[in-house]
Amino acid sequence: MADVLPLVEARLLTALGEPVARAAVTFLGTDRVEVLRFQEGDIVRYATLGMSAQPMADPMAVIADPVAGPRAELVLSVRGGLADTDKVLRPLAVLAASPQVEGVVVTPGASLDVGEPLWPGAPFTSVLVAEPGGLVEDLELDEPMEPVRFLPLLPMTPNEAAWKRVHGAQELQERWLARGTDLRHPTRASVALD
Repeated sequence: MADVLPLVEARLLTALGEPVARAAVTFLGTDRVEVLRFQEGDIVRYATLGMSAQPMADPMAVIADPVAGPRAELVLSVRGGLADTDKVLRPLAVLAASPQVEGVVVTPGASLDVGEPLWPGAPFTSVLVAEPGGLVEDLELDEPMEPVRFLPLLPMTPNEAAWKRVHGAQELQERWLARGTDLRHPTRASVALD
C-alpha cells in the first residue's frame, strides 16, 4: 500500500496553495500530526496532515482493520488579524489524534470538544464537523482503501453546542444560515437560539 500522506499533502497544496507555516505535534502512543497554515487574503486556513495515515476504526470492532475504513483530515477557516488564532494548532492536532487516542470515527454532524478555548479569548471550545467536498475535494485511494475526506470545522460556542445536542446539526446550521452568521469570525457571539 502506498503512503497516503504525500498524496494528502499534494491535494491540500493543489486546493489551498503553498502553506505559509507548519507545525508538528506528537502525542504519546500516536502518529505525528502536522497542522499546515494557509493564507488567502484575510482568510487563514488550518489543515491537519496525519489523521488520514490510518483508517478510523469502529470503537466496537474487536480488531481494527489496518486498510479499510474511513479516512479524514480537518480544515478550519477563520478571518485573520482579529485574534491569535495560530494557537489553534495544538487543539486541532488533539482533534486529529482523537480517532487513534479515543477510538472515535469523525463524521459530518459530529461535535468535537477540546475542553478549552480553541485560541486565546475564543468563545469556542468545540467545533461542528461539516460536510466535505466544498473547499478540498475527496482524495480517492486504491481499493480497498476508502477516500480521504477533508472535513470543514465550524467553531461553536458552548450555547450552540448545547442547542445542537438537543436539535441536531442540521437545525444549527440552518439557524446560522438564517441569521447570516459569519462562521469565520474568530470572536463572534453565539447565534440567537430562541
